[in-house]
Amino acid sequence: MADESIVYVIDDDQAMVESLSWVIESVGFRVKTYTRAQDFLDEYDTQVPGCLLLDVRMPGMSGPELQTRLNEFAEQGVSVPPIIFISGHGDVPLAVRVMKAGAVDFLTKPFNDQILLESINKAIRADRANRDKLQESAEASAKFALLSTREAQVLQGIVAGKANKVISAELKISLKTVEAHRASLMKKMGVKSVPELVKLVLANNVEETAHEE
Repeated sequence: MADESIVYVIDDDQAMVESLSWVIESVGFRVKTYTRAQDFLDEYDTQVPGCLLLDVRMPGMSGPELQTRLNEFAEQGVSVPPIIFISGHGDVPLAVRVMKAGAVDFLTKPFNDQILLESINKAIRADRANRDKLQESAEASAKFALLSTREAQVLQGIVAGKANKVISAELKISLKTVEAHRASLMKKMGVKSVPELVKLVLANNVEETAHEE
């Protein structure tokens, strides 16, 4: 299923690049090609959705080395394209290593066009899901940043499963004050129930950064 995603093809074999581009474009995807991994890295726009069709062995930066660089970006919360590795060698240990590092697939040349397209669609779906998750996490963090310090403390108590009375005693504030903070923080977080609140916080790994009262 084609959309606005770009399939980045990186392979130092120009004939292979042209062949892959023809197959991918035939189903409506946009393609951008490179013969060097560094060239892709220099130009990559993290805001553009897509996936990466990456050769294993290339002059300069290899495919696995580029994967390592992209994984470092991902650890910083940057969206990076899912990778499909292509190789002319059936290197099982390498395939296992790159798959453990997050690759969507490892295809050995020559491969069937249909298998290639199925892998690309899987990678595009993975990219979309990852971008949605990052967006949700950013939105949750933005909401959390609106909380006062006291509201954040009450939230931590709620997420820990503590009753209002326990939170009241631990924070040395009245029960009514806890209830008021609870109502306020739930409004700011955009939720209507405690289970929904806890799910939002835990699923998005919300950072504990609230402004002072």
